[in-house]
Amino acid sequence: MADSQDNVINLLKKSEEFLKKKNIPSARLDAEILLADLLKIQRVKLYIDFERPLSLTEKDEYRERIVQRSKFKPTAYIIGKKAFFDSEFFVNESVLIPRPETEELVAWVLEEYPNKENLLEVLDLCSGSGCIGISLAKARNGWEVSFTDTSETALEINKKNIQEILNTEKKFELYNGDLFSSIPSEKQFDLIVSNPPYIPEADKSTIMPDVADYEPHLALFVSDFQGFHTRILTEAKTKLKPNGRLYLETHPRYSGWLKETGLSLGYSDAVLKKDLSGRESFVRFQI
Repeated sequence: MADSQDNVINLLKKSEEFLKKKNIPSARLDAEILLADLLKIQRVKLYIDFERPLSLTEKDEYRERIVQRSKFKPTAYIIGKKAFFDSEFFVNESVLIPRPETEELVAWVLEEYPNKENLLEVLDLCSGSGCIGISLAKARNGWEVSFTDTSETALEINKKNIQEILNTEKKFELYNGDLFSSIPSEKQFDLIVSNPPYIPEADKSTIMPDVADYEPHLALFVSDFQGFHTRILTEAKTKLKPNGRLYLETHPRYSGWLKETGLSLGYSDAVLKKDLSGRESFVRFQI
């Protein structure tokens, strides 16, 4: 039988102290997220019923979650989901955890295409969990969104998220291949939106262990940033319709280079956009 030491508030305090000793930066928040998910309640409700005791099974499961987090496993992988835009996405170690910066990319696209009646063909390139394309499709019912990724296991998560979040009979194309390689040669798009791998491999040592030790390196790191992104820009040109646009999330260190390279390759326009932290993290190209 649980005693008063096993209630919500005491376990949160102990977990926070333990995670802090392990140098977890967001110890209290993570302790709350992991417990709220385990108890299947909203995080704010932890403090409404803070004297609630946990059963022995709940306490053991919570302890296991805290131990996993102490080893820097991301909370999103522990609970198997991550909130993004206005949906909750399934995630596992096959896919990158959706970031707030990528929400800004989705918002930018929607701001520039406010007409919900437009019928556009859209590609989520390097789709991972599918968070970009699914968020766009949910906001714009008339858009025909396709997805492509080099990882089969990532596409399985992508497909699961389509089924759970969009809940529609509408068919979505998922292509498995390197960049555009598996997309039919005649297929073109009005918009291509992508958060491709863009961290130079030389920067691996500077990346936090939450990311470097758990998230898929295929979706994060690139050995030759300029060569890889020149390929994206070159191949995207052939897959865009007249007046089509390519939106990229990128490394702020290379955004200026990307803009100039896109213009040199024949794009008619290239625009940089800063994220909320003031970094030039996004580039938009137009045919």
